[in-house]
Amino acid sequence: MAHVVCESCINCTDTACVAVCPVDCFRVGPNFLVIDPDECIDCAVCVPECPEEAIYHEDDVPAGQEEFIALNAELCQKWPSITRQRPRPADADKWHGVPNKRQHLKTE
Repeated sequence: MAHVVCESCINCTDTACVAVCPVDCFRVGPNFLVIDPDECIDCAVCVPECPEEAIYHEDDVPAGQEEFIALNAELCQKWPSITRQRPRPADADKWHGVPNKRQHLKTE
């Protein structure tokens, strides 16, 4: 089993989770992070580091966000690895707590 990055991360991409990951399983896209399910060791150290509360164990993904399980698996195949924390996007605070951000996800 793996952890999954869900909707709350879109346009926030706080990378504190990346800094604590012992196996470098995060991948980065234009405005979202994903976890490679084949690399994740299910240690959960990333979960409390996420200020957006966007990371869930695969079995605990919120109702209505199940598509993010497949999205993490798909997008990790084409996005590059991220192994160091980066500054938050300048407009991240504007997106904090905004619901229904799925339509803003950029995959290219």
